[in-house]
Amino acid sequence: MIAPGAGAVAAPGRWLAVAALLFNAFSFGVSWWPFRQIGALGLHPLWLTGISYALAVALLLLWRPAALVELWRTPSLWALMLAAGVTNACFNWAVSFGDVVRVVLLFYLMPLWAVLLAWLLLGERVSARGALRVALALAGALVVLWPADAATGAWPLPRNLAETLAMVGGISFALNNVMLRREARRGQVARSLAMFLGGAVVALLLAGLLAQRGMAALPPAAGWAWMLATAGLALWFLAANLALQHGAALLPANTTSVILITEVLFATVSALALGAGTLGPREGLGALMIIGAAVLAAVQRD
Repeated sequence: MIAPGAGAVAAPGRWLAVAALLFNAFSFGVSWWPFRQIGALGLHPLWLTGISYALAVALLLLWRPAALVELWRTPSLWALMLAAGVTNACFNWAVSFGDVVRVVLLFYLMPLWAVLLAWLLLGERVSARGALRVALALAGALVVLWPADAATGAWPLPRNLAETLAMVGGISFALNNVMLRREARRGQVARSLAMFLGGAVVALLLAGLLAQRGMAALPPAAGWAWMLATAGLALWFLAANLALQHGAALLPANTTSVILITEVLFATVSALALGAGTLGPREGLGALMIIGAAVLAAVQRD
């Protein structure tokens, strides 16, 4: 969701842009909480993701119906749609039941995947600095994933479904950002539409598949509580996405990236405060390494 920044911006406009990006980071950093609250009302996180994103798509089409034509005529945006769909489905599902701190850390292995995908899809050379970031992020992942009882000989792999979803979501998030860079010339509304439509389609398809196999319940009967909460979440996510588009359009890309990394801080603090995550010495060390790789990716010029 990172777009190239513009030139110099007046101080009031710059601070407004920074505030918009912080709002986006805060929104997705604490999104685990509404997902768990609405889930307690009987709505699976994949149904919630699909329905809320479908509502956001409807609002975007009411605002800019021509964006659908641009999306239909641009097959490259379909790849963005798929990447965004997998990203949101995996992340929202994972934070709804997993250890939020570990999920967010593994999700933010994005610098590792971004370097590899940019090499494969954009033909970008892997520089020495890029290789250093890959090594730092990978080392941080190994620290986080290393078994508490090393004597068992277990490999440092995701230990449950939530952590697996986080890593898959991180890979698709990196692909999402690579495709955004590749399609930067496309209209912002068309790109937003692709991301929200992907989020709706992928989540609804997965939810339907799980329901068919008896692994997830169907949405509960119509009720004001979960319906209003879902509509509110759709408006919140749409506002957060538009805030991202506004802030990223006015600030340099490296500044945007550094600000968005605060999502990890918002997620960690909120999860620890509300008992939805743990942060031991190993997780703390791994967090410093993973976040360090992300910061280097934002500030270094390869």
